[in-house]
Amino acid sequence: MLGLGIMGAAMATNLLRAGLRVVGYDPISLCRRRLRRAGGIAVSSIEEVFGSCSVLISSLPSVNALRAVARSVPSRRRRKQVVIETSTLPIAAKQAARRRLAAAGVTLLDCPLSGTGAQARSGDLVVYGSGNRFSYRRALPILRGFSRAQYYLGDFGNGSKMKFAANLLVAIHNVSAAEAVILARSSGLDPKLAVKVLGDGAGASRMLQVRGPMMAKRRYRDATMKVEVWQKDMKIIGAFVRRLRSPAPLFTATKAIYNAALRRGYGKADTAAVCAVLERRRSDGVK
Repeated sequence: MLGLGIMGAAMATNLLRAGLRVVGYDPISLCRRRLRRAGGIAVSSIEEVFGSCSVLISSLPSVNALRAVARSVPSRRRRKQVVIETSTLPIAAKQAARRRLAAAGVTLLDCPLSGTGAQARSGDLVVYGSGNRFSYRRALPILRGFSRAQYYLGDFGNGSKMKFAANLLVAIHNVSAAEAVILARSSGLDPKLAVKVLGDGAGASRMLQVRGPMMAKRRYRDATMKVEVWQKDMKIIGAFVRRLRSPAPLFTATKAIYNAALRRGYGKADTAAVCAVLERRRSDGVK
């Protein structure tokens, strides 16, 4: 396991519960200690993970982190290694890493995930798989160890394209859930009850289900997706939308709200904090 943050740690824990041996690395020592406590083997470098595993999973925060992985293939390694790349990153960056790893005899799969940190902990993730079909089939038992559904989408990069479409919806549904919770509270309804009732109706969404309770309680610090991390996803999706000239007025409208959350000190809070931003705008009389 390369990367033991919110998502990586959850995947590692579920793989351990499934009875698999997990060797992991993260530059943050606290993350490595958590893996040890969960029963995994924490090592001190990317090279050691390559030297220990035939199938690796990368869950990374940035393009630079992916480049570091691609540069770290040791000369002595296991044959026919596969790296399952689960991060949300630009397709061009993944293609560059794929070429570099291929030159070293390692196959990179593009397999981003749909789901929050909380969903990752319960195994409620969906895999958008793409790349070499044979390698994907080989990786499938491991993917099943931490996810509830797996879709093979064909050529390398198609997984990321699907993830961009999925996160476009997340951006919109998260803000729309906040608007609905605020409307319910403003009208005198119990917001906790409103989240339950709305979740059973035609307007239900996974974001309402996952983040509605946080919005009802006005508690955003137990982050399953930090606002500052979400900004990275927003930029990647925005650039992809502009390149294709695909209409996305609702997605574009949400950017200002997420940016406001960052400016108001919610960078390390969950993206459910957009509810606090909208409530602030309401109290300030901003339309």
